[in-house]
Amino acid sequence: MTAGFEAWPFLLLAIAATYLWRGLGVLVSTRIDPQGAVFRWVTCVSYAMLAGLISRMTIMPLGILAEVPLSDRLAAMAIAFLVFFGWRRKVLPGVAAGVVALVLLTVARRGGLLGF
Repeated sequence: MTAGFEAWPFLLLAIAATYLWRGLGVLVSTRIDPQGAVFRWVTCVSYAMLAGLISRMTIMPLGILAEVPLSDRLAAMAIAFLVFFGWRRKVLPGVAAGVVALVLLTVARRGGLLGF
């Protein structure tokens, strides 16, 4: 047998395990109240994780982001917050505005458009 045929049982096992948990999730989800305390707690934890990740990336970046000045990262973060709160606390427009602001600030700085 070739190596390709030996992988099929593992692939089928992974598919079965994935769909088993998805099916159980569907069954349990009918009993969860979206306005309940547990659901609100999960929402708060997810927002806290997103805030922690964004703060970590802004204050202590790794890789190429570390080459961007802190002032540009903080300015982009401030713009992201303004858009987030201005658009009724929508995460996607806030994050998109922060990314666009950071790219524009970086391009302007590299092209010498900002003069500092």
